[in-house]
Amino acid sequence: MIKINLGDNLYEVIKNERDGFVLEEIKNRFTSYFEDFDYILGDWAYGKLRLKGFNNPSNKNFKKINDFKNIDNYIKDNCAYGCKYFILKKINDCKNDKI
Repeated sequence: MIKINLGDNLYEVIKNERDGFVLEEIKNRFTSYFEDFDYILGDWAYGKLRLKGFNNPSNKNFKKINDFKNIDNYIKDNCAYGCKYFILKKINDCKNDKI
């Protein structure tokens, strides 16, 4: 599995559909807004990368609209059919590990 640092967090690529994961594009699009999400979905539309955050119910920022269990429905309803996409899972919140 591919692991990357973005902001203060370490992420793992848990799905890379049709080679949608392009590290340089992710680094260019990622902002601190996404650091509170447990998962980040990146999909390609019209040649541009779009990012969307999702959470587990245990996350203090959980909202039903961003429930990770609905990510497949989001892909089906909001992404272009057959698009390239990837899913990142936060595996370590590095800011909590700093002394």
